[in-house]
Amino acid sequence: MAKQKIVIKVPMASDKSRSKAMALVAAAGGVNSVAIAGDGKDQVVVVGEGVDSIKLTTILRKKMGDAQLVEVAEDKKKEEKKPDPVKGMYIPG
Repeated sequence: MAKQKIVIKVPMASDKSRSKAMALVAAAGGVNSVAIAGDGKDQVVVVGEGVDSIKLTTILRKKMGDAQLVEVAEDKKKEEKKPDPVKGMYIPG
């Protein structure tokens, strides 16, 4: 399976509520990383394989209140192309 990036908007007014939301999400199966994002720090960003986004949103709704699923996308890491090494020139002498 490919890695998924899931963004869920959850109203979090304090650091305590942010840590509670992160703990709830981290306990779900298949989660690799959890982060807080957004201007008001009101979005939970989850990266993992085989994560059920609907289940995560439902858990957050039950424990935290209103939760909205914002985005589910394939996590694409930027692949850097390594430049070909410069080969020396041979000048016969």
